[in-house]
Amino acid sequence: MFEVILTRRKRFGWRWQVCDQSGKIFADGFERTRPSAKYHGERALFFLLSQAHLNDRSAASSEE
Repeated sequence: MFEVILTRRKRFGWRWQVCDQSGKIFADGFERTRPSAKYHGERALFFLLSQAHLNDRSAASSEE
């Protein structure tokens, strides 16, 4: 399971990370506003999940 973590960075903005349950970071970034950080974090999570789905489909079709 993956999650998006938003962390406030003093005066400078927000850091976002996409992590798994063990804490391994798969994507991260920095944005000025919280809504922007939330958007980019969720966007990265979507792309991560869609890539995993596409890789599973291509692996299954190569086995046939």
